[in-house]
Amino acid sequence: AFPSNPIKHLHNSDIKSSKLISSNRIGSSDAARLRLHCSSQQHGADELQTHRRSGNYSPSRWDFDYIQSLHSDYKEERHRRRASELVMQVKKLIEKETDPTRQLELMDDLQRLGLGDHFQDEFKEILISVYLDNKYYKSNVDNMKKAERDLYSTALAFRLLRQHGFHVAPEVLGCFKNDEGDFEPSLVHDTRGLLQLYEASFLLTQGENTLELAREFASRILQEKLLNDEIDDINLSTWILNSLDIPIHWRIERVNTSVWIEAYKRRADMNPTVLDLAILDTNIVQAQYQEELKQNLQWWRNSGIVEKLPFVRNRLVESYFWSVGIVQPRQHGIGRMALGKSIALITTINDVYDVYGTLEELEQFTDVIRRWDISSIDKLPSYMQLCFLALHNFVNDTAYDVLKEQGFNIIPYLRKSWMDLVEAYLVEAKWYHSGYKPNLEEYLENSWISDSGPAVLAQAFFGVTHSLTEEAVHSLYGHHDLIRSSSMILRLADDLGTSSEWAM
Repeated sequence: AFPSNPIKHLHNSDIKSSKLISSNRIGSSDAARLRLHCSSQQHGADELQTHRRSGNYSPSRWDFDYIQSLHSDYKEERHRRRASELVMQVKKLIEKETDPTRQLELMDDLQRLGLGDHFQDEFKEILISVYLDNKYYKSNVDNMKKAERDLYSTALAFRLLRQHGFHVAPEVLGCFKNDEGDFEPSLVHDTRGLLQLYEASFLLTQGENTLELAREFASRILQEKLLNDEIDDINLSTWILNSLDIPIHWRIERVNTSVWIEAYKRRADMNPTVLDLAILDTNIVQAQYQEELKQNLQWWRNSGIVEKLPFVRNRLVESYFWSVGIVQPRQHGIGRMALGKSIALITTINDVYDVYGTLEELEQFTDVIRRWDISSIDKLPSYMQLCFLALHNFVNDTAYDVLKEQGFNIIPYLRKSWMDLVEAYLVEAKWYHSGYKPNLEEYLENSWISDSGPAVLAQAFFGVTHSLTEEAVHSLYGHHDLIRSSSMILRLADDLGTSSEWAM
């Protein structure tokens, strides 16, 4: 299932609804939506007589009415106009700056402050210039050593270039190594350079030993400096501490924006225009996120899932938070909201398989999803009918939005995502009910799918891709190594953080 460990301790809100399945979406096709009008009394009686497990999930800490009451003036157009004016002023700052290192520093600051999407054209121009002027496209070690480079600017350029897709050979950093293959001891005095070297080391690819050595060297020296209280600059020491905890390359940009704003305020070289834009932009984006969350919460309440399926985790807010981390650009609001709904449904259906459903019910439910046939839901217990119709309506709504904008029917692909997911859930349910303990190879072969990575990535792909092609979609569903490896990392990270009572 989608990583549960970060949200297990969070609590659910009591959401009640008189409706089982409904939609507050404007423009959704009525023909594509189905409602559950009644359920079999026999099913209800059978469910009462069946022994059910419980996940003992806590209720949500998020109050529906409170979140719906949130209001922000930053939704108003006047703030957007002011932000546009500040963006133009910052663009002029970028144009006036001629020093390459200072250009990269400004670019790095703007990215950390959550402003990068306003200046993509300017960033591209800076990076191309740095890339060509410094011959970073070369991989000849001798050429690298001939150039006079300082660690700070070189490591900063290396990180930003790789982050934006430029091919930069690791030998660029290898020029700071001695004849024995170790990094020069004299580098220990360049604290800022060591920090950039450490951050750059996380953009390595397989087999790049220079970057592995760089991480080991830089992290050891930086930890010693912190331990010995050798750093006078509070901003620098805080940055190092945060970096050693989680490097910038692994962080969710928007979640950390407020932290960087506070740090930027304290800097002697702080630019007031950049600071004003960062604060204003953060408030505008937060207002947008609040509105998206409100709509998702209303959809969740209307679905009736929390009221009718009290055994499942009520994790809509946490699911939306996950979607913000995966789909960060502000312009992808519809895709972000759909992804948040998808994750909430994944959590719900995972609880059906892991906690509540009997093996016979789970086999029937899997068969219904496999068939994707509404007429076959009568054989399901009422709670599963609700789950299937909620899922069916969600898939149709998502596909409707994509078809309306792009003329591309994604229903068959979304169906496959969900079918693959529940098939993997069923395998694990059979293991549990039979008492079978798979070996590591068997477990990993199934669990990289059951962790929901492929399903989540597919949903995100359809939410942010504006020029869908059959070739691209087929590649996505061919489970390219990129998808498989990402999902495997997700699974292993989730398992490492899972409490002992969840272990098989």
